[in-house]
Amino acid sequence: MKDENMKDMDMNHTKMNMNDSDEMKMDHSKMDMSDMDMSGSHMMMHGGHMMDMGDLRKKFWISLVLAIPVFILSPFMGLNLPFQVHFPGSDWVVLVLATILFFYGGKPFITGARGELAEKQPAMMTLITMGISVAYIYSLYAFVMNNLLHSANHIMDFFWELASLIVIMLLGHWIEMKSTMSAGNALQKIASLVPNTVHMVHGDTTMDHDISMVKADDAVEIRAGESIPLDGYIISGSSYVNESLITGESKAVKKDLGSKVVGGSINGEGTIKIKVDKAANEGYLSQISKLVSDAQNNRSKTQMLADRVSSWLFYAALSVGIIAFVYWLIFGDMNTALNRLVAVLVIACPHALGLAIPLVMSRSTSIAATNGLIIRDNQAMENSRKIDYIAMDKTGTLTEGKFTVNGLQSTDKSITNEKLLSVIAGIESGSSHPIANSVVQYAKDKKITATNLDNIQAIKGYGMSGELKNQTYYLVNMKYLNEKNISIDKSTVQTYLDKGNTISYLVLDQRVLGFVALGDTIKKNTIEFIKELKARNITPIMLTGDNKEAAAIMAKQMGIDEFRAELLPEDKNQVIKKLELDGHHVMMVGDGINDAPSLAAATIGVAIGAGTDVAIDSADVILYNSDPSDIIKFLKLSHNTYRKTVENLWWGAGYNIIAIPLAAGILAGVGFVLSPAVGAVVMSLSTVVVALNALTLKM
Repeated sequence: MKDENMKDMDMNHTKMNMNDSDEMKMDHSKMDMSDMDMSGSHMMMHGGHMMDMGDLRKKFWISLVLAIPVFILSPFMGLNLPFQVHFPGSDWVVLVLATILFFYGGKPFITGARGELAEKQPAMMTLITMGISVAYIYSLYAFVMNNLLHSANHIMDFFWELASLIVIMLLGHWIEMKSTMSAGNALQKIASLVPNTVHMVHGDTTMDHDISMVKADDAVEIRAGESIPLDGYIISGSSYVNESLITGESKAVKKDLGSKVVGGSINGEGTIKIKVDKAANEGYLSQISKLVSDAQNNRSKTQMLADRVSSWLFYAALSVGIIAFVYWLIFGDMNTALNRLVAVLVIACPHALGLAIPLVMSRSTSIAATNGLIIRDNQAMENSRKIDYIAMDKTGTLTEGKFTVNGLQSTDKSITNEKLLSVIAGIESGSSHPIANSVVQYAKDKKITATNLDNIQAIKGYGMSGELKNQTYYLVNMKYLNEKNISIDKSTVQTYLDKGNTISYLVLDQRVLGFVALGDTIKKNTIEFIKELKARNITPIMLTGDNKEAAAIMAKQMGIDEFRAELLPEDKNQVIKKLELDGHHVMMVGDGINDAPSLAAATIGVAIGAGTDVAIDSADVILYNSDPSDIIKFLKLSHNTYRKTVENLWWGAGYNIIAIPLAAGILAGVGFVLSPAVGAVVMSLSTVVVALNALTLKM
């Protein structure tokens, strides 16, 4: 049943776990990926400062250990809490610990602020640095005045606030890094698709060599079940090759002498020898790696909303603080002027602002996880509001990606459906073709024993034949029927053809005994999902490697008006780029390696959870239930998350609109002045409000 059109159809295949075998591991240096950070543990922080995840985690825990004694030994906003203690020399202990905290725990922010100021773009890191610097320097001044100069009036220090600010900011940035940094191991997964060693042919002998030793025109042997290491063409043997991880085509493809094979595809049961035409760093997978790398490195540079708010707040606090200082220096005294300046800058300390987005995002990703979503890049949440196109791979995304028997019918009174299936399964049992395996398995599931036929042979371009009781049965395609002038009432199969099925006919003595129809299955929620997208004014577009006729049939059944067929991976990538160049914001949904570049290039990349690791690692969002309708959940959650983020930014920074002028003494004439202590209380309360508001986020 080798219908000539079958090469354009999809069917189920067995996906191999490339990471489970040592033979499948590859030294990443074999592929040209020098421009990509493969560690996956680094993130470009604010101000262009590269921060390591492990280093940030270490700084948080060490800073927390240093901060605990400060919390116990120093007053909270001028108040002595029940758990706080004092002893001779405790102020010195606090000073030493706070100094270490400032220079050790505050280093990432100070370094980031230096970068922001160098770029003349002060934002979150500058605001944090200003806050911790003012708190530390003023507390140092208070320590000198209280402990060394024994000032008559006790001056309140901010060591407690300094410690809490550093710890909270480190925690916030750790949460932010964990939830937003893009995994950098997509290219590692691509590299792992090819083995580390190859069976190189030297005359009549075969020797194992490192893949890096293979050059163009070298001969390599690939045994049954092995991954094809490099691009080339077959010079000996034949086999079925599963290219689904590379091309997205789920059927194994027959490969004979002279056939082209691609590195990363999986050899079937035959042993083949190929002549390599490209070295490891020049082949197909290397090209895919470059596409993914380019797309990941060219992600949107849109500044986070919190950074913009931080920038505004920095300028506002600094400007108002300086104006207040000068005003009170002229119309008051140095102590009052300094007090007003510190009050303004302490109130602007971004305790709440630093947690405003990370807390919402953490809550959002938790909700997402319970609803079949894994959010790998929180920028996708904000970008989702702009999406007007959703491009989707067909096989495994909109369909189940499995070829199944959708119909079997006798058309001759001389044979029952059970006997028909028995004979068809008997012929197919002589083939290793995956579609044949599907029919054989279908018979087993129906508890139908396959008939034992003799002399089973392939009929090139038509199908197969087998002998039973001196009679020859043919399992063939429509082309065979047409050429042999064998008639069939097409109305009996039209329903299956209209659904894009592949039909194979059982023929005996120039008459059709019956047929079997196989096809992919549309996922149960796909049609409703497409309707919902259209209701949201989002245009769905199907991208597939199928032929145009099959793609048109499937698109019509799903309710999709736009589709692109017969696409290679680079073609899909170009479709995405073209849409975005035209001003659209595109979400790409896919599950194969061939989708990885498009997933990385799109405004938002969504991977089907049952897909390949490479596709998943190139995506911003993963649907681990493999249900495309979960995208609607993502869109709803994104809308609510963005709304809650804006609310938190107002709670975290909006109070400054009132608090900063009050701290500057704008109402001093009527006897109301916001002291640094009260300012610190307001600042801390806003942190609590931000945390509680984040917890109210729902789907």
